[in-house]
Amino acid sequence: MSENSLFAILLRKPWWISLLIFAVVGLVCAALFPAEFRVVGAMSGLPFAVIAIIAARRQWHLPSSARIEQTHQAVAAMAWPAFSALLAQTFRQDGYTVRQGGASGADFELERKGRLMLVSARRWKSAHTGLEPLRTLQTARDATDAPDALYIGLGPLSDSARAFAAEHRIAVWGAAELAQALKSLPG
Repeated sequence: MSENSLFAILLRKPWWISLLIFAVVGLVCAALFPAEFRVVGAMSGLPFAVIAIIAARRQWHLPSSARIEQTHQAVAAMAWPAFSALLAQTFRQDGYTVRQGGASGADFELERKGRLMLVSARRWKSAHTGLEPLRTLQTARDATDAPDALYIGLGPLSDSARAFAAEHRIAVWGAAELAQALKSLPG
């Protein structure tokens, strides 16, 4: 599915928007179509109902915007030792073996089921992330042959950094991903 298709866009929006479109299409068709075509016209909105169900299923366990903001504030107020300990605890709860900063450019080396992931999180408070921290993480990843890499930061990535992360398959966690991952954070 194209990233900019109507259905792809609706999948990224709140689920109730698709449900509302379904209802509006159904009501308009029921009101304006001749009696013999009303049911068929009303059913033309059915794909929007399906999209609403898929979007609702995807969004069911996602944190609310208030929870994301609360996590952002709490994490931004932490010092590195506290944030580092919280991340390590979270990764261990997810089944990873955690080693602190073995590779240059990585703050954690995570291993689960024989698969290594490097994590860079020390610049989590940066207001804006450029290319350099991602390049450093990618260099460390190349040096260790780690198949996975994760960058954690609260600030948005620059356009070039976002493109670099996509090109090199570096996962990026912002406040929303942290809010979902840091379940042990008081809230």
